[in-house]
Amino acid sequence: MSGQVRLSRRRFLQVLAGTAGALIVGIRTAEAANAPPVPLDMLGDNLYGLGLYVRIDQDGGVLIGARDPDTGTGVNTSLPRIIADELDADWQRVRVVPLDLGVNVNNGQPQWIYGQQVGGTGNSIPRAWRDLRAAGALARWLLMQAAAQQLGVPAERLHTEKGTVIAPDGRRLGYGQLAAAAAKVAPQQAPIAVKTPDRYTLIGQPAGDADARNIVTGQTPYSLDQHFGDAVVAVLAHSPWPDGHLDQLDKAPALAIKGVIDVIELKPDPKLPPGQTVIAPAVAVIAETTWLALQGRRALKLNWKPGASGSESTAALEQEATTLLNSDSAPTTRVRDDGDVDKAGRKAARRVEATYYQPWLAHATSEPMNCLVRLDKTSATLYVPTQSPLQAWTVVQRLTGLQGDQIDIRVSRVGGGYGRRLDHDYVAEAVLLAQAINKPLRLFWPRDEDLTHDYYRSGTVHKFNAIVDAKRHIIAWNQRLASASALTGRGTSSDHLWTSEVGVNQFPAGFVPNYRSDWFSLTSSMPRGPHRGMPDVTNAFAADSFIDEIAHSLKEDPLDTRLRLIGEPRLVPLQGGGAIDTARLVNVLKLVADRISWKDWLRTVNGLGIACWYMDGAYVAHAIEVSMQGEKLTIERAVCAVDVGRVINPQGLEGQVAGATLDALSAALNLAITVKDGKVQQSSWKDYPLASMAQLPNTVEVITVPGEGDPAGASFLAMPTAAPALANAVFRVSAVRVRRLPLMKELVRLL
Repeated sequence: MSGQVRLSRRRFLQVLAGTAGALIVGIRTAEAANAPPVPLDMLGDNLYGLGLYVRIDQDGGVLIGARDPDTGTGVNTSLPRIIADELDADWQRVRVVPLDLGVNVNNGQPQWIYGQQVGGTGNSIPRAWRDLRAAGALARWLLMQAAAQQLGVPAERLHTEKGTVIAPDGRRLGYGQLAAAAAKVAPQQAPIAVKTPDRYTLIGQPAGDADARNIVTGQTPYSLDQHFGDAVVAVLAHSPWPDGHLDQLDKAPALAIKGVIDVIELKPDPKLPPGQTVIAPAVAVIAETTWLALQGRRALKLNWKPGASGSESTAALEQEATTLLNSDSAPTTRVRDDGDVDKAGRKAARRVEATYYQPWLAHATSEPMNCLVRLDKTSATLYVPTQSPLQAWTVVQRLTGLQGDQIDIRVSRVGGGYGRRLDHDYVAEAVLLAQAINKPLRLFWPRDEDLTHDYYRSGTVHKFNAIVDAKRHIIAWNQRLASASALTGRGTSSDHLWTSEVGVNQFPAGFVPNYRSDWFSLTSSMPRGPHRGMPDVTNAFAADSFIDEIAHSLKEDPLDTRLRLIGEPRLVPLQGGGAIDTARLVNVLKLVADRISWKDWLRTVNGLGIACWYMDGAYVAHAIEVSMQGEKLTIERAVCAVDVGRVINPQGLEGQVAGATLDALSAALNLAITVKDGKVQQSSWKDYPLASMAQLPNTVEVITVPGEGDPAGASFLAMPTAAPALANAVFRVSAVRVRRLPLMKELVRLL
């Protein structure tokens, strides 16, 4: 944690002397080494293209660029605070600037100036941790060298504090006074020493969201708030079938509406993977305003005919999955096979078996898909609510043929991603329509299009068999999962399609001597793609509920069952490298148990449920208390403990944990996408009902474990364990074991 930070060979620090005596320090990629420097005349009030830079002005103000799109994960706060802490900046004088895609061209090839720019994938902080500390440390070092010259004191005898360099005799120089001179100091070749953790002043301290005031006062600009003065508006009517085709179209009623400009057909490019082309055949109505475009869409007379998907249904897929899992068929992929599961069965004192069902899910982002685009022969400018500006650029470049630096991808704050905005079908649609109409254009998806044309999370069926010996130890675990891979058609080899559906190291792999995990592939025409917390969320619900069933079969405390399964403090090796620290896993489990008063789990009239999980170097546990009156279920309390290593912003982490908990509970309680005759049945909040405030706990109690290791990601860490903890609590209060989600529908059926 202390000492020096060395950047990889592909990344290096850069110092620029800005306008009006500003000091600018940042990180660039080796690919952009020959790209022109940031234009100094653009580094005043306009910081687009600033990148992973910190700028210190002569008035002492500090501007820090936030690279990754903020989808509500708080990276506009956490990433700049890493730089600000290393810099010893006064946070009250820091202004954060969200950044757009940084790209230049070298010998005709795009050069990504700031490296990977991806948001909402849970790894923004781990990926940036070393780079941003290095940038902050260099800026501080340059300021101290400049101060040493002015004060006549060796730099090693100076120290910094809240935007000031302080000499041993108490003399002070503000960073603004030193910026011009610091910009002229030649950086040393050796790595700059970074702070030791005992000197952190911002890291580990709570901070509100840097955008909070603008958000609550309605001043935060989203992509839908951006404008090109002469832009027209397009809304779409997609085919209800991904492989459908247009059988009849009468444009006249739409074109008869004053202000409707054109009606244009769009078709997917079959040579391109999902997310890079039109999601389904569509008819676009283009008009002067959004209202007129919607009116034109309503007036269209069109008829679609299905392709092969016209006979598909989620019910049939589930039945196919169940049949496969109950058969002797060989799996598509044997994901893991430790020990000898079959041989272990001969020592069985008890056998436990269960099957769990989970539905298809939509992303249902608050901000529906949209894109604002302006094209000409030499440039393209787009406002895109995206989680991956680079992937949006790729789609635009393919369709326009423009060079890298001719495409300007501007990223406003994003109204929810959850993986949906890692795909850019809506960007392709907007560009194609702008080319056809030869005008700036805003594409807008109404909610019905957003829900019926998504890259869904596939439904899953899990079958478990466990062998328990006479000493109550789980000695064998056999799990079989059937689903349609989210990676189908996306360039992934057939022997790795399982990786979006199940983890090779998912709990309790490594904790049971005889462990087998099989995946069975289902074929579906439904669009599928990344979804928040995949694949951990679906697997945790099934596996952690099953552990609870094992505990019930043994007539013992479910917490004791889990603690015996996890075992003594040790490091459990992971396939592919790394290890699970069982002490950290047990710790979060015990923390939620203590907070929820688990000792009363048998005596309370309410139901208590518990679950724990491990994910990408972080640990999480939930404990939930519920009550029931008739068919009315009330979630009384929800407690979540997380261990992510070094915590950058505890307040931000608490917000992420609470939000992910509520999101997971909402999905578990109510949500399901169903397909009949190849068509999605849900098209509004009425039939895809996010949980109401009355259904959710008043508060989510969050326990964050202070850590010394490098930080892990947390944006969806709390997703996996909320649903199983809820289902386990429901079993305690009702004696009904819910093995099928959504929970409320199944609970009412079983009562």
